[in-house]
Amino acid sequence: MTTSSREDWRRPGPTAEQRRVDLWLGLGVTALALVSLTLARSTGAFLLGPPPSGQEQLFWTVAVTLPLIWRRRWPAATLLIISVAFIAAQARSAPETQFSSWALFCALYTVGAWGQDRQRSRRLRIGVIATMFAWLGIYYAVSIDHIPPGAFADAVGPVPPVLAAMVTGVLVNVLVFGFAYFFGETAWVAARREHELRTQAEDLRRSQAEARERAVLGERVRIARELHDVVAHHVSVMGVQASACRRVFDRDQGLARTALTAIEQSARTAVDELRRMLGVLRAPASADAEPPATGGVERIGELVERARTAGLTATLGVYGDAVALPESVSQAAYRVTQEAVTNTLKHAGANVLDVRVRYLAREVEVDVTDDGRAGRQVNALGLGLIGMHERVSAHDGDLEAGPRAGGGWRVRARFPLPAPADPPVSAQRAPSDEQQPVVDTARSA
Repeated sequence: MTTSSREDWRRPGPTAEQRRVDLWLGLGVTALALVSLTLARSTGAFLLGPPPSGQEQLFWTVAVTLPLIWRRRWPAATLLIISVAFIAAQARSAPETQFSSWALFCALYTVGAWGQDRQRSRRLRIGVIATMFAWLGIYYAVSIDHIPPGAFADAVGPVPPVLAAMVTGVLVNVLVFGFAYFFGETAWVAARREHELRTQAEDLRRSQAEARERAVLGERVRIARELHDVVAHHVSVMGVQASACRRVFDRDQGLARTALTAIEQSARTAVDELRRMLGVLRAPASADAEPPATGGVERIGELVERARTAGLTATLGVYGDAVALPESVSQAAYRVTQEAVTNTLKHAGANVLDVRVRYLAREVEVDVTDDGRAGRQVNALGLGLIGMHERVSAHDGDLEAGPRAGGGWRVRARFPLPAPADPPVSAQRAPSDEQQPVVDTARSA
């Protein structure tokens, strides 16, 4: 926020709760001022001279203190009313001065803290302070001739007693008005800084949300590109099998039937992968997008070896009977493992890394654990976790990422698999007219 914008900033008006506080504050100060007036009349301490009638004393006491109930709603008007009433009360020798002076201090502070127009607030406060000192000078000039002869009979200091009394009064008023001005200005600066912090925090939250959105879109584009390659692969397989079927249809109907079955299975797989691709694709690919992943679960061992090279005690375990995985599932499992291993190397401070691949009845699971700092908190806004979540969600799977109960960190992802009756089918190349069709050459994990 620039200097000009800071000067132009206007503090929001008081809330309903703050107005209720001001109401009770004004009423409380007025009640205490009336108590102070009663005590002053009871002791006969009429410092300003013979007082007016009792009704007028009550009037001036209320007139000076009661406007505090509007101090934050209309600070300028409150200060003007209290200032005029304060001077008039002293001119009429109203005996209550304790809480009247406090009310003037509070009104002066409030204009500095809550005044909407800074220039007007400064001019108003300076004008009121100057007026008060002018009134103090007038009071001294008028009352100096009425000082009793024996008022300073016990004075022993080097300064003339009348001068000493006047300087003391001036110093006290300088302190009172100076503190009122300073604290009011400080309160306004604190409110402005709080506003700036809230604005900056909102801007930061907005930029973080935009960064997360860009990360999600970028990750979805990369996933869609990978799935595009998978779909293109299966469509190519369908073309190969169809070509093989055409060539052997009249000579060997058994091979033709096998080729048609492979075409059917590839078509189902391609449709399923296409559905995933359309589900994650939300934005056009950017120029700096990462190239599609070429790794699958068969390359997880390379990640474990890289961890060993970095100095970790890394192990890889494969449990269950390995089955042929859809290529997109294999790539997603590899990418999740890759991100988990990378996080362990960069952030965990771990010594041991354990990677496990489990082939279950209807799903495949990758489980990466380490013995690093278990005190780390799950950062749901982290870009790595966003990428893992998007990949797992694209395959209707489940992702677990967080500290382990026994210490360390765990990332576990589960991907559902198609029914055993519908294994994926892939082929490497198109056969020539003399070659037999290539069917059911699915890649094993």
